[in-house]
Amino acid sequence: MLAFIVRRCLYMILTLFIISIVSFVLIEAPPGNALTAEIQRLRSIGNNVSQDQIDALEKRYGINDPVLVKYQKWIIGDFQDGKYSGGFITGNFGQSFTNRQPVADLVWGRLGFSVMLAGGATLLAWLIAVPIGVYSATHRYSLPDYIITLLQFIGVAIPEFLLALIVLVLAARFMGADIGGLFSVPYQDAPWSFGKVVDLLQHLWIPMLVISASSTAWLTRVMRANLLDVLNQQYVQTARAKGVLERRVIWKHAVRNAIHPLIMALGTTLPVIIGGEAIVGIVLNLPTIGPLFLNALLNQDMYLAGSVLMLLSMLLVIGNLLADIALAWVDPRARSAE
Repeated sequence: MLAFIVRRCLYMILTLFIISIVSFVLIEAPPGNALTAEIQRLRSIGNNVSQDQIDALEKRYGINDPVLVKYQKWIIGDFQDGKYSGGFITGNFGQSFTNRQPVADLVWGRLGFSVMLAGGATLLAWLIAVPIGVYSATHRYSLPDYIITLLQFIGVAIPEFLLALIVLVLAARFMGADIGGLFSVPYQDAPWSFGKVVDLLQHLWIPMLVISASSTAWLTRVMRANLLDVLNQQYVQTARAKGVLERRVIWKHAVRNAIHPLIMALGTTLPVIIGGEAIVGIVLNLPTIGPLFLNALLNQDMYLAGSVLMLLSMLLVIGNLLADIALAWVDPRARSAE
């Protein structure tokens, strides 16, 4: 087991290195830069920016440096005036061009809410999908099974942004819920307290419902299909012939084997959930990483966009690692499959 985990960790490091190169090249590919956009904005409102100021800013932020030098400064760091300024690997993500703030200060507060929403949506999807999938498989071709199947198709087909808008309108019109954001106005800038936590929970159910809807519908279909295959296998029929209680046959023997593909698919559902969180965050105006990432891309804020992309990639790769470890723990055959 230890060798399996070490091997997967080495794969993870190599994957992140490749992702860092690809993401940096993609962010650098479009013409222009964040400094050019900022200068145009300042001139449009009447501020006079001299060429000497522009040259000083370009030198400060290394706008005209070669791509490899920019990548080295971002990942490893740089020496300036005999002092070493760390890079991404040391926790120094650089400074945002547009916000004039350290990228770490902009990212960490929002990343916590993003991880909370993605993790909560994943847990909610599994808690709903497994029991409903089992019920649908054990009550095949019944009226509840047809209803569940219909809801599955709707959940898979409807886009996250459209579902967010529908839930937003319904919650505001028929439930009188306070929508938009994760906090009410009095609690937005207030320090953490019991009242702020309660207010957060009151706002949390809408984005979690929207984010988990598609994954719940897909996982339910996978669970149903897998369990139907397992229920037709010989060892299940043997257990029933021996007089084992049906509930024990289903949950101890059949579900335990049918859930393996769901664990394997956990690594693929995490990208969907985090991507859905970004879209829902924009629609519902949530203080998460999605809106910040979109603005960074629009403004070509290199360090901010690259750092956000790398952190999201790290979450996805770590999620895949945890899924592999969970599968190896549940099914030892996965350890020797490589």
